[in-house]
Amino acid sequence: MVGLDEPRLMTETGVAARVVQISEPVFAYVGYRIVRVKVSGANGMTIQIMLERPDGTMTVEDCEKASLAISPVFDVDEPTSQAYHLEISSPGIDRLLVRVSDFRRAIGHEAKIELDVPLDGRKRFRGWIEGVEGEGADALLKLRRVDPAADEEADVTLKLRDVGEARLVLTDALIRETLRAAKAAGRVTDEDSPPDEEAAPETAPQRGPGRFAARNAKPVPRKPNPAKAANPGTKRPR
Repeated sequence: MVGLDEPRLMTETGVAARVVQISEPVFAYVGYRIVRVKVSGANGMTIQIMLERPDGTMTVEDCEKASLAISPVFDVDEPTSQAYHLEISSPGIDRLLVRVSDFRRAIGHEAKIELDVPLDGRKRFRGWIEGVEGEGADALLKLRRVDPAADEEADVTLKLRDVGEARLVLTDALIRETLRAAKAAGRVTDEDSPPDEEAAPETAPQRGPGRFAARNAKPVPRKPNPAKAANPGTKRPR
């Protein structure tokens, strides 16, 4: 049974690592876990925190709840001395795979894998996830490549501890499964789904969180304390 305490296979550095250190216990308390924290130069500085529930779902309402939970904490314990814009978002349908349970839920789907440690001189792989053996960083990923050369094996085994980044590829099958899972969970209605589920759209649906995604809406920025922030969505350190 996976839960909030399942460790990630990736770690951040610098400001992003500081954000994780401060916010992870807060998000766990209100029922969410971190997928990734990314710091960019957008709008001066933007801190994007990607969250999910343990089952992989995340709605816009969840983003708002998480934002309200972390705001007073960041008011007290600043993650950086610079002004920054905070975004809380879902992983999306073509999500990053950062935990062993992510890879297990993704069995049968296509993914892009980039290794930190090359395997037979190759760092990038793309293929269908066929299985996961073991637990934690010692787990092994079974992948069937989509592009093996004539003299190469299609099936490869990758050590999850060597994976630098892994992401699902947006396919019709992934979209259909996401919609079916969302409908089964009662998070979307027939009106939210394509008329023919066997003919999924070429792009991600605009609504309908499922096993791998929340509603595909813009990230919900933090709502700052108006008494402390001059510009909406911007955190200015004291």
